[in-house]
Amino acid sequence: MARQAQSDHAGVSLESELLAVADRAARAAGEELISRFGRAPEDLRTKSTPTDPVSAADLAAEAAIREVLARERPHDAILGEEGGATPGDGAGGLAAGGLRWVVDPLDGTVNYLYRLPTFAVSVACEDADGGLVGVVLNPVGGECFWATRSGPAWWARGAGATAEQIGRSGPDDLGHALVGTGFAYDPDVRAAQGRVLTRLLPRVRDIRRAGAAALDLGWCAYGRLDAFYERGVHAWDIAAGVLICERAGLLARHLAEIPATDGAVALPSGVLVAPPALIDELEALVAGPAP
Repeated sequence: MARQAQSDHAGVSLESELLAVADRAARAAGEELISRFGRAPEDLRTKSTPTDPVSAADLAAEAAIREVLARERPHDAILGEEGGATPGDGAGGLAAGGLRWVVDPLDGTVNYLYRLPTFAVSVACEDADGGLVGVVLNPVGGECFWATRSGPAWWARGAGATAEQIGRSGPDDLGHALVGTGFAYDPDVRAAQGRVLTRLLPRVRDIRRAGAAALDLGWCAYGRLDAFYERGVHAWDIAAGVLICERAGLLARHLAEIPATDGAVALPSGVLVAPPALIDELEALVAGPAP
């Protein structure tokens, strides 16, 4: 029993240490983003489609995160949206005892380029069992959501502000649920997602689309949304936010990829987060193919 208590204490201590690193990394990225926010974009390029942009701000923010991690956690693996995976981040998964940082330096690049304040930095650390810590920071106003595997979810606005513990129960019926979602860059996939949305829309209070999955998940944990689902998200989009939602009392489920059949476009895999009372009904509406 004493050995177990020592092990538990060591685990909590490690989580606290990692959370502090995640916070410093997220704020370093946030400073880079704010310094460029509202200016004409530099070195603007595209990735998966002509409407999927990456800018100098994305790259500078990820560089700031990697600088913090290189200094404070030099032996950990890193998976970043812009910089890819470090050599220690093998496709076979993490070795026992290994840690990996999963980072999105700018979730909501289109919003950022349009000078919309709905974008975020997402920094998570995970081991072979999943998420250990997660931080989602909106640099505009300094609103931050965070959690550890062993603790509750928290919210604060501004560095040094008093933190508020957050927990969710949510509505008991889907008709009163405000549901967030997002859409792919590929126009054919986006059209199919729109058809799925027509199945959901009459059944819920309303739909919101902010354009930054990490921020949507933070809002879900905080209660600005009752549930959230999106296909086509990557690990860096959701690693921190899903942990925060789970520690706030919500459930998270994987949405399996739907292959193309009879000429219909394939839908990529995704995530669904909702209160326990709603998740089965929501999953039945959004997990199937487009009508």
